[in-house]
Amino acid sequence: MAGSAESTPALGLPLWLHAELTHRCPLHCVFCYNPVDYANGAAELSTEDWRKVLREARALGAAQVGFSGGEPLQRDDVEELVAYAHELGYYTNLLTSGVGLTEARAKALKAAGLDHIQLSFQDSTPQLNDFLTHTRTFELKQRVAALIKANGWPMVMNCVLHRHNLPHVAKIIDMALDLGAEYLELANTQYYGWALHNRAHLMPTREQLQEAEAVVQAYRERIGSRCRLLFVVPDYFEERPKACMNGWGSVFLHIAPDGRAMPCHNAGQLPGFAWPNVRDHDLRWLWYDSPGFNAYRGSGWMQEPCASCEEKGKDFGGCRCQAFLLTGDSAATDPVCSKSPHHEQVLRFVQSAARRRTRGTAGSAARDW
Repeated sequence: MAGSAESTPALGLPLWLHAELTHRCPLHCVFCYNPVDYANGAAELSTEDWRKVLREARALGAAQVGFSGGEPLQRDDVEELVAYAHELGYYTNLLTSGVGLTEARAKALKAAGLDHIQLSFQDSTPQLNDFLTHTRTFELKQRVAALIKANGWPMVMNCVLHRHNLPHVAKIIDMALDLGAEYLELANTQYYGWALHNRAHLMPTREQLQEAEAVVQAYRERIGSRCRLLFVVPDYFEERPKACMNGWGSVFLHIAPDGRAMPCHNAGQLPGFAWPNVRDHDLRWLWYDSPGFNAYRGSGWMQEPCASCEEKGKDFGGCRCQAFLLTGDSAATDPVCSKSPHHEQVLRFVQSAARRRTRGTAGSAARDW
């Protein structure tokens, strides 16, 4: 599957290390990208295993590390790993639901040198946030937001959007502004893991997306630089695919909780790959020489219409995981591209969402599940 020497460019550095510490999480979000069989996974890496990963990735040029999950604070060694990453010279980021971030742990993480926390919300009210997570966590998240501000971290929030909370995007932005957020990522659901499993219930209508994006733009014009708003359109509503992870094995290195090294956090579902483990190999070999990381670099692997497309250097054929999930072939053109012979399948999914009655309250949403 690897490209020819002529079609495989000089390899970049794994600048962004994604350290997925655990799949464990106290929340039960229906759009989670955790693999649906995560409970059957192998044992998590030890603290020493992660320290080895951090050393080797830094030696390869990694500049930023994101500690994520699941919920990374389910592990009691996060502070130690942050401190070690800081000592090595990383910019450190914690991606969290907020559950487990007590005042004591916040102080410890600050002392360890943590640079950045991204806090997730699911909606703008306790009723809706807690319904969507199947937990009672809204007030906890508000307290965590205050902790983030009190410790001098940038206030970065994330909210995953879908058919049930898109109508509330104005209230979500107002909530973020009230909490002092400097950056709000409104990331529409991408359909992997549990989100794919629940796609029929999550897929919005095109009108919902257009209305929400118009609201976001109006807020941008009104609030200026007070808070940066990022609105990420779901792939299914695009005419061209995104350059997934800036290209396969280009800048992004994902380490799963069990130690498998992959070019993205969903690649474990692709058939035919025996992803190498950091317990058995060093990262230099994994990044430069392993068959999996070289499989879709360059363009030699591409089928038509990608192979002769003038845009292949922009989107790199799109997402390999999405191609597999929608066509059964991980080397196919991403079907969200209008040039794909499978694009009609994406259009059918979008049209099916338009036929479903949009429900905008937690009570009616509950009946939809």
